[in-house]
Amino acid sequence: MHNKKRLMRVLGGGAIYAATFFLEFDNDILNIAMFLLGYFIIGGDIVWKAVKNILRGQVFDENFLMFIATIGAFAIGDYEEAVGVMLFFQVGELFQSYAVDQSRKSIAGLMDIRPDYANLRRGSEIVKVDPDEIMVGDEIVIKTGEKIPLDAVVIEGGSMVDTSSLTGESVPREVTVGSELLSGCININGVLTARVTKEFGDSTVSKILDLVENASNKKSNSENFITKFARYYTPSVVVLALLLAVVPPLMYSDQGFTKWLVRALTFLVISCPCALVISIPLSFFGGIGRASKLGVLVKGSNYLEALAKTEIVVFDKTGTLTKGVFNVQEVHSEVMSRDDLLELTACAENYSNHPISLSLKRAYGKTIDNTVISDVKELPGYGVSARIRGKEVLVGNDKLMKKMKISYFKGEIIGTVVHVAADGKYIGYVVIADEIKNDAPGAIQALKGEKVKHTVMLTGDSKSIGEHVAKKLGLDTVYTELLPADKVEKLEEIFTQKSEKGKLVFVGDGVNDAPVLARADIGIAMGGVGSDAAIEAADIVIMTDEPSKIATAIKVSKKTLAIVKQNIVFALGVKGAVLIMGAMGIASMWTAVFADVGVSVIAILNAMRVLNIRSSYNSAVPA
Repeated sequence: MHNKKRLMRVLGGGAIYAATFFLEFDNDILNIAMFLLGYFIIGGDIVWKAVKNILRGQVFDENFLMFIATIGAFAIGDYEEAVGVMLFFQVGELFQSYAVDQSRKSIAGLMDIRPDYANLRRGSEIVKVDPDEIMVGDEIVIKTGEKIPLDAVVIEGGSMVDTSSLTGESVPREVTVGSELLSGCININGVLTARVTKEFGDSTVSKILDLVENASNKKSNSENFITKFARYYTPSVVVLALLLAVVPPLMYSDQGFTKWLVRALTFLVISCPCALVISIPLSFFGGIGRASKLGVLVKGSNYLEALAKTEIVVFDKTGTLTKGVFNVQEVHSEVMSRDDLLELTACAENYSNHPISLSLKRAYGKTIDNTVISDVKELPGYGVSARIRGKEVLVGNDKLMKKMKISYFKGEIIGTVVHVAADGKYIGYVVIADEIKNDAPGAIQALKGEKVKHTVMLTGDSKSIGEHVAKKLGLDTVYTELLPADKVEKLEEIFTQKSEKGKLVFVGDGVNDAPVLARADIGIAMGGVGSDAAIEAADIVIMTDEPSKIATAIKVSKKTLAIVKQNIVFALGVKGAVLIMGAMGIASMWTAVFADVGVSVIAILNAMRVLNIRSSYNSAVPA
């Protein structure tokens, strides 16, 4: 609407200007009146803004510069140029406003995840309500094609869910009874009934929108520089323009005052720094929007800028580089089949909810007959004993085997080894280990491709497991058997290895990672499985739990910074050259307006390129 009104004013005033310019009325007063009419129709809003800002004490902006320059042109009789320059300026502003609107629409499109309503189930009725009205424990119905309004757990139905708006993941995810649903995703092909686990204010979609919308509050060094630069730069050029108008005519009496006044007015128009003031924040806003589309939430442009200087990336292991889910990797027995050994261990562990017990029961994968199990005893620190079909079965670690004086396998095995004995005789072992994430090896290579100098892993696991994972992933260094407090201490040690301007990034997911995330230059949390404490402490959140997104975030950071630097060099370079030309009398006021508006439009269009940045990891989510 605002642009349409401006366009109508420009067209109407332009028509009056063209008629006056070409018809050349014989009456000078009529001629001046027509030019003034065209001027105020075209640029009346600029004049009004300039006057209001002067009264508020906010003098030095583009409105003030255009007002002074064009009124000065009227004062020296250059009516055509005064109106023409204002017309050109407003046309440029139209293009600039259109470019900014398109950029913001693109970013808004990336974040179009806010649900409009929720289908609340009340008994046998389904009522459409605002998501804010839903409470934890309420049941909601998500129909085909609808956005999931709040975080919830499926209690009825099954479907495929499009998570691309949150994670950037193009492949739909299957959900069934018991699956977690994240707000902002889209239900593709089935009706789901779910129980709400978080109120709207605490939901995933709400947090994402809050992070992206408030990211501009934390300004980058580049943005702070431009703000300070404009604060001192504009008054300085106004003083220089004043000196340019007054000093030469006083020093050289043969030089006309009008000639230097024109140069000074031209100098003023050229000096406006709006190309930098608009395009640089827009570049960072675009970078943050693009990162969010790729599944990376950046809490401020200062963090996005800092990422480009990453020299060292330090990883937690479990839940960050590995899935954090223990699975059976190997089953070995020389006296019975794999299935029979798994049945014994699963039966013995049937009444335990320990992660190792759950992994053994999951590997067995069959219904356990409780009638064959009796005399179950937990042996803290050792394992468990039980009578199964009349056999005395022991399932536990090597300490249990030693305690019961049973000879067992003692070879080097990577992972947690569960030994099994029956009636005092050793019958085999099961190896349980955490699985490495599918994209973790490629993630380390992608980081090296982004010129990260050093990759480190900190873990509380044993030396053998830690070194095995580090070798498999191609990490440079690994520190094992660390307590949470040890991780902070080790991080302080690693800090000494980076340069003064370099940044250290820590990536973690658990509650015990929160202190390390807060201490690092940049803390990155895994948002899918990550704890609330870790996500709160982090500066950046990876929504997909994929470590490969760290390299993607660094790439977005570097590309954004490159565009920012291009705009700074381009804008200052063109302005500097035209300022000198204006002072020398080579540049006309038309050239001056191009140096202001033209440069702004080009810089903004360049800033919009940040929306096309793609993932730096081939197997990661396509852009």
